[in-house]
Amino acid sequence: MTRIAVLLLALLLPGLGRAEAVLDAIHARGALRVGTTGDYKPFTFRNPDGSYVGADIDMARRLAASLGVRVEFVPTAWGKMNDDFAAGKFDIAMGGVTNLPARVALGPFSRTTFVDGKRPIVRCTDRDRFASIAAIDRPEVRVVVNPGASNEDFARHNFPHAALTVYPDNVTVFDEIAQGREDVMVTDGIEVDHQAAMHKSVLCPAAVAAPFTRLEKAYWLRRDADLERLVGAWLDQEIASGGWQRTLDAALAAP
Repeated sequence: MTRIAVLLLALLLPGLGRAEAVLDAIHARGALRVGTTGDYKPFTFRNPDGSYVGADIDMARRLAASLGVRVEFVPTAWGKMNDDFAAGKFDIAMGGVTNLPARVALGPFSRTTFVDGKRPIVRCTDRDRFASIAAIDRPEVRVVVNPGASNEDFARHNFPHAALTVYPDNVTVFDEIAQGREDVMVTDGIEVDHQAAMHKSVLCPAAVAAPFTRLEKAYWLRRDADLERLVGAWLDQEIASGGWQRTLDAALAAP
């Protein structure tokens, strides 16, 4: 590729151009831009007043402090996160983000912060009814899912015979099951357990023998070797000191 072609590519792809300058840009603006959905407890949640809470929100604030800058939360959504990342709208994505091949193609992930897997959440009266993929993948079963990313992808690939509804709000989607309008949602296990605790005696984890998948949560960075190194060292210290686990435990205990 000629030098002119490289320059043109950098202009046409602002999110990917000058990859090694991400850390410089963070320090120049005095802010770490963190992309987050704000709809996935216990990792990230946006309050009605616009403020953010959650385990990865607290971690984002500590990461920014370690870099000597302020934190700036950038709203995104699961269905458009990849596009927002490629467009350079944020420097790092945090908030229960799963390490997926399509994302790795755009930028590196930190070390894993949490290992999880897909499990069903149902009304407690149905916890034994929906204990397998085959039991869910039936025409009479109403499966609900939030749009975009891994939950919708899993549902479309595994439940072709079920009645599938793509519900636009990941915050209130669980109420659809609680109110009897839908039967089941398959999502990350930590979210299943947290929502079951919030809807005590109404929603329960289905009695599956094991999670349907294995997935890893981590922080998704734009390409910059220096940024990756600094985030890695910071996260190693947080995990070794127990700071990350205490932060996650506190978020799990929050309403």
